[in-house]
Amino acid sequence: MRIRPRPYSSILRERGDRLFSRSLWSHFGRTTLYQLPLRKGLVVFALMAPGSSVASDSASFRYNWAGLYLGANLGAAFPLHPGEHLQALSGFGSPIYDLYPASATRPGATAGLSAGFNWQKGQWVWGLETELDLLDGRHGPNGVFPASPVYTGLPIFTLSTNASSNYFASFRGRVGVAYDRALAYLTGGVASGGARGPAFLSFGGGADFSASWSQSSRMKFVAGIGFEYAFAANWSARAEYLFLSQSMNTQIFDNGAGFDYASRLRNENHVFRMGFNFHFGDENRIPGSIEYGRQSDRDREDKAGREEQYSVHGQSTTVAQAYPKFRAFYDGPLSLPSKGLGDVLTTNSLFLGVRLWEGGAAYVNPEADLGYGLANSVGVASYVDGVAQKLGRAAPYMRFERYFLRQIIGLDSGGDLYHDPDEGSRSEVLESVQNQVSGKVDRDRIIVTLGKFAVGDVFDDNVYAHDPTTGFLNFAFNNMGAFDYAADSWGYTYGLAAEWKQSWWTARAGAFQLSTVPNGPIIEPELFRQYMAVTEFEARYELFGRPGAVKFLLYGDNGRFARLQDVVGLAYATGDFPPDAASLRRRHFKTGGGINIKQEIADGVGFFARASAADGRYETIEYTDVDRQISAGFVLDGKLWGREDDEIGVAGALSGLSGSHVQYFALGGTGIYVGDGALAYSGEKILENYYKLSFGKNLDATLDYQLVINPAFNSSRGPGNVFGLRLRAAF
Repeated sequence: MRIRPRPYSSILRERGDRLFSRSLWSHFGRTTLYQLPLRKGLVVFALMAPGSSVASDSASFRYNWAGLYLGANLGAAFPLHPGEHLQALSGFGSPIYDLYPASATRPGATAGLSAGFNWQKGQWVWGLETELDLLDGRHGPNGVFPASPVYTGLPIFTLSTNASSNYFASFRGRVGVAYDRALAYLTGGVASGGARGPAFLSFGGGADFSASWSQSSRMKFVAGIGFEYAFAANWSARAEYLFLSQSMNTQIFDNGAGFDYASRLRNENHVFRMGFNFHFGDENRIPGSIEYGRQSDRDREDKAGREEQYSVHGQSTTVAQAYPKFRAFYDGPLSLPSKGLGDVLTTNSLFLGVRLWEGGAAYVNPEADLGYGLANSVGVASYVDGVAQKLGRAAPYMRFERYFLRQIIGLDSGGDLYHDPDEGSRSEVLESVQNQVSGKVDRDRIIVTLGKFAVGDVFDDNVYAHDPTTGFLNFAFNNMGAFDYAADSWGYTYGLAAEWKQSWWTARAGAFQLSTVPNGPIIEPELFRQYMAVTEFEARYELFGRPGAVKFLLYGDNGRFARLQDVVGLAYATGDFPPDAASLRRRHFKTGGGINIKQEIADGVGFFARASAADGRYETIEYTDVDRQISAGFVLDGKLWGREDDEIGVAGALSGLSGSHVQYFALGGTGIYVGDGALAYSGEKILENYYKLSFGKNLDATLDYQLVINPAFNSSRGPGNVFGLRLRAAF
């Protein structure tokens, strides 16, 4: 057994004849070595099992709160505003028509799971935590209710609500003071949940009202205080109070004849709960999992990295974009406003991963967003900001963008897994990066990913152009423009992907759920009712001694969406303009595909290119309004001019539409990003270049410029000049 004691300065010194202990431990499996100084010149060593402690009333132990922890909790929630009120709006003209159904809201139990990461300096402890909890007690009224107590002319009414407010999630910061095994802390952050689903109101005489999902008008947040005590080496118990505000939720009931009701509910709770946390500690490695042979530990770690128990990373990205006034004969419903505009948005993400078993790990990514993409994410098919979500908000809000399992299955039959991968060995090293737990894996392997994630996490990757938080911002350079992949309005969905990686090639295939309606915020809940199938083949090669790769991708969307020629024909037949694609959505199958190339040109110089096409007879389902596109560019590494972490990128793209799409938009139809009634159609052209100025590995600022010619395929508008500043900080 190899013992690596801490510096002597960390040992508690003797005070008189009293016994003190200090853990000078290193792991051998899960065994802990304690060094107990008794008197001068006398030292006792003890091997302790996991979770055990030194059994002495006079012994003290300084607990280390740093590192990853996972927890579970159970408690109770007490609502502050249990009343229900349906306010009569347009068409009624008087509050005597208001309705007061009996409330179903009551105190209820809460239970959930959490994950977090702590840093510690002295007695101060701070960190980040995320959670997902069931919240019983918040139910919408259902049943038959008497008429308004003020106006007896109304009959009884029936109210049916689809309540989905029985959960809450949060993304919080924590700061506290530790007293050895005890920790007192404050916590606060952004929350989610509390929305109500579609509802139905009826008076029995044909006056039927329906309501879609409730909308929140304010920030959802959580704040509280807690106490935590470590009762074993890896375990702690906590007691916590939280004030949970899930905003003012508004739901509009409309009968389609000019009469409306509004339900407004302030969704706030006092939450009291207790829980347990398991702490992985800051010594983030697999104990005893690597045999180093004759070389020293440090030499081996420097060469091959180390196997992690968990992975914790975070990133905050802020993008500010603006453009001056440009030439335009008119502005349409989904146009870039021609008088000029500026917008700012911020995304803050935490990337947590835990190794579950050999080759298997679980990952979760809570994210807090604030602000809008330029022009609220419309006006350009090759949209100018890949960081922006399609649904911007003025108040911060949080979501779990990813939660998935990943299993790596090695295919090598034998051999030393710890040879240098550059020497053609049977293994290679996975780095410690976002959503990846580092360690050794077989070079030939199968990778299976299941859960909620982005299709682009697995498919259509390119080392030179794929991540808008670090490289090009424009859509055209980070994905194939005609790759109409499955996603909700934020770009994520549920799916299963498998990758088979061999020495010079990789084959990938996957199936993913489409959203319930094209470009919708809700993912199809029924498995394979609306879905996308995708496959990709990658071949790696060397060209003049420089590495490169080419990928061929095919996909098919199977779901309910419209054939554009049918939509245009119906508009002419009925005289109802602009044409509405939603009226003719039927089951169809849309296909497409493309090619993706990456090639090193010289040291520090990379080239990329993509070309893609889709079946333009159908409306755009999820990604963007492009039926064919070609893009290419270069990326230059700052090593070329003595700035190792800086980067320059320059690229251009050409995008086009099918005849059906052109006719649909010319008649005033709207898509996802495009829809301004272009009478003078022309291909959309994009030029982007950026300079990324780095202040270390994890802090950088990027100056970005984009020239947009024929925005939204409209030669009557533009060109536009979009200037951007991106700030990124990560750990």
